[in-house]
Amino acid sequence: MEKKNSKNLSIIDRDLKIKGSISSRGKLIIKGQVTGMIEGDVVIIAEEGRVTSSVTKVSSITIGGEFQGEIFASRELIILSTGTCSGKVECSKNLIVENGGVLNAEVSCKTAMKLLPEKDLKKGKQIES
Repeated sequence: MEKKNSKNLSIIDRDLKIKGSISSRGKLIIKGQVTGMIEGDVVIIAEEGRVTSSVTKVSSITIGGEFQGEIFASRELIILSTGTCSGKVECSKNLIVENGGVLNAEVSCKTAMKLLPEKDLKKGKQIES
């Protein structure tokens, strides 16, 4: 019997290479190599992890290793100081790149932030949160 509050954890370890599609619930930690499609909740690419993905759809992804391909992150994309991300990135809320992290991608971020009317933008008013 599965507990309602239990959190799933999956690990692709250093010596593991996967080609194909991955679908996961909970947290997926990648320390090995993945080539293919990834779909899941929270994905963490460790410093030693390498991912080449045609499409990655997640709520949150943290990149400490290397990622190449397309990412669709509905909540957040974090590139750590050891991380490299190249390809195409689409995020809905938060994009964070730590000092030393590399983002070399076509980026599209959509936020729920209220936009000022065009006349206010011309006056140089700032948006307050």
